[in-house]
Amino acid sequence: MKLRLQLFEFEDLPWFPQVIRAGMMDYLRYMITALGTYQPIVPLLQQALRHTRQTQLLELGAGAGGGTAPLLRQLQTTGLPTATVTLTDLYPQPLAWQTLQAQTPGLRYELAPVDATAVAPALTGFRTIFSAFHHFPPAAAEAILADAVRQRAGIGVFEGAGKHWAEILLACTVLPVAQLLITPFMRPFRLSRLFFTYVLPLIPLFTIWDGCVSILRMYPPAQLLALAHRADAAGAYRWQAGVVRHWWGPEVTYLIGVPAETEG
Repeated sequence: MKLRLQLFEFEDLPWFPQVIRAGMMDYLRYMITALGTYQPIVPLLQQALRHTRQTQLLELGAGAGGGTAPLLRQLQTTGLPTATVTLTDLYPQPLAWQTLQAQTPGLRYELAPVDATAVAPALTGFRTIFSAFHHFPPAAAEAILADAVRQRAGIGVFEGAGKHWAEILLACTVLPVAQLLITPFMRPFRLSRLFFTYVLPLIPLFTIWDGCVSILRMYPPAQLLALAHRADAAGAYRWQAGVVRHWWGPEVTYLIGVPAETEG
C-alpha cells in the first residue's frame, strides 16, 4: 500500500479523555510486549549502536513504553550488557514508566516534556521512536530527523506493522477480540480499564479506529527515505529503510540513520 492519509487519531486530540487514552496505551504496550513485536529489529539496532559507539538509547514519543523493556533486555543479553534506555515524551506518563523501571534494570525516564523536533542537547544517546512516527505529518517528521542530524545523533524509527490492507482487516477483526480476552490480565490493574472495555466499550471502539488510521498514516520505506534525505540535504548521514519480518509473519517497518564518519 503506497497510499498515505493524514487522518486523525483520537489519542492525539487534546480533549480526548485521559482515562480512555491510558487504557488504549496499556493495551498497545501489552500486545507489543507479549508478541515480541520489535524482536526482528534487534540486529539492526545493535549494528547502529556499534556504528555510533553508543550504549544509551533515548526513546522519543515513548507513550506508555510499549516493547521497550523486552527490547532492552535483548540488547543487554546479546552483546551490549551496558545498554540503557531513557523514556521521554511530550506528555510524560510517569505512572506507566515507574512500573517498567521497577522491572527493568537500565531503564530510566525523563519527567519533563520532551519535544521530538527539538531535543535538549543534554539528552544524549541513540534516538529511537517506536510505534509513533506515523503520528507526525511530513513537516514534523522531517523536523524530527533534521534535529537528530543537527545534533549528530543516530536515530532509528520503527513501526510495528507493514503497510498492507491485511493489517487494517486484522485491526478490525482479530485484535478487538484479543483485546476483550486479555484486558483482565493487564497490569497494573485498573477498574476504569474494565469499565470502559466491557460496560461502556469505548477503549476497544477507539482502538479499532486508531489502529486502522495508524496503518493509513504510516510512511512506507520509500517515503521514510525521502523524508530523511530532505532532512539531511548535505548527505552527512547514511540512511537505510525497509521491512523485516517475524518468522511467524508480522512485519516491522524501519528507518535508521547514522553519521557517515562513525561507520566502520
